[in-house]
Amino acid sequence: MSAISFDAVISTPLPGSWRVGFGLQAGRLSTLDFLPPRTPLVASGRPEVQRIAELLTDYFQDPHTTLRRIPLAPARTPFQARVRELMSAIPVGQTRSYGELAGQLRTASRAVAGACRANPVALVVPCHRVVSVSGPGGFMGAVDGPPLELKAWLLKHESV
Repeated sequence: MSAISFDAVISTPLPGSWRVGFGLQAGRLSTLDFLPPRTPLVASGRPEVQRIAELLTDYFQDPHTTLRRIPLAPARTPFQARVRELMSAIPVGQTRSYGELAGQLRTASRAVAGACRANPVALVVPCHRVVSVSGPGGFMGAVDGPPLELKAWLLKHESV
């Protein structure tokens, strides 16, 4: 997705100077992506976009900033909505395993991992707080490389 497709692209303190781009549908956050550092910044004068940009910036200063106040577009499937609800309930500074969430949902860990991978609003719905019992698990569809470095940074930022 190009920067032009986002309602806003903001800078972050993330390692590698990742940027965050996000888009809204009908005033609700529908997508949030981590973008390469050379992605052009995009600002918007729309109050709802500015408010989300401010909350995300505040999160990078203080991980206890409540991102749950950001209105979200509906999940794509009822199962993804249930996984989203469980992920959103994981407190800052804590993690849950794919297996723990699967147990609560009476499903397989792979199904939970798939829903995490399909999460279009990572960070706001904190899929980075879901880990494997044997390590960090995946992030953004990857099991190594820069996405896992990003996940590690987010967890460290939240004092996990």
